[in-house]
Amino acid sequence: MKKLKRKDYEALLEPLQLDLVAMARWVQHAGKRVVVIFEGRDTAGKGGAINAIAEHLNPRQCHVLALPKPTEREASQWYFQRYVPHLPGAGEILLMDRSWYNRAGVEKVMGFCTDAQYKAFLQQAPAFEKLLTDDGILLFKYWLCCDQDKQEERFAERLDDPLKRWKLSPIDVQARAKYDEYTKAREAMLKATHTPNAPWTLVDFDDQKRGRLTLIHHLLERLPDTRVPEAKVDFPPLKAKPCKERYGVLEPIADFDVRR
Repeated sequence: MKKLKRKDYEALLEPLQLDLVAMARWVQHAGKRVVVIFEGRDTAGKGGAINAIAEHLNPRQCHVLALPKPTEREASQWYFQRYVPHLPGAGEILLMDRSWYNRAGVEKVMGFCTDAQYKAFLQQAPAFEKLLTDDGILLFKYWLCCDQDKQEERFAERLDDPLKRWKLSPIDVQARAKYDEYTKAREAMLKATHTPNAPWTLVDFDDQKRGRLTLIHHLLERLPDTRVPEAKVDFPPLKAKPCKERYGVLEPIADFDVRR
């Protein structure tokens, strides 16, 4: 399939983002709680997809969660415990850049958990998620896919680009040789945790722009009719000529020199 050009992508993204704004208005109006999980291959494009969704939403309503490595205390707790405080309240949206499924992916493949912990997770995750959905949380789980040649291309881009170098960790480098192991871990995870109340959706992200459009469209299609009229805002004209800024104690710093 032909790669989507940026101009075409932006033209297709804009109406979807308008629908996302309407969706967020409905979530707030109806007091719904929405959780969207983004999992997938390293470099697949989780961050870009999340940014495309959150870009025009109120950050007080739409929260992005990307937890670091557990602390020593967190590692001693019930596995799901550190995620619970971040779950949304009424009218809120949570976008999870990786999630409790770390245990079924990187922790399993890289040996960061025991076999007993891994097996316990696969048994407990569906029960945990059923508790969430039974309580009314709208839970959506997306796995972003990409072929290894695309992954290698993006790793090389991160290595060469100083603005993206922070995205390339030693674990990423070690994981490069375990592409097939990640596939096996994903399939085992899907078999155990793809349930009627919390199903998985796989999205092809070989073309990240097309993947974002596909994911956002699918997410919007899975939600009920989200049309809520915009609140009317009384915006009368000013009664006098607009004021200029005036300074007393301090003045603004010099403008950036664009001739540099």
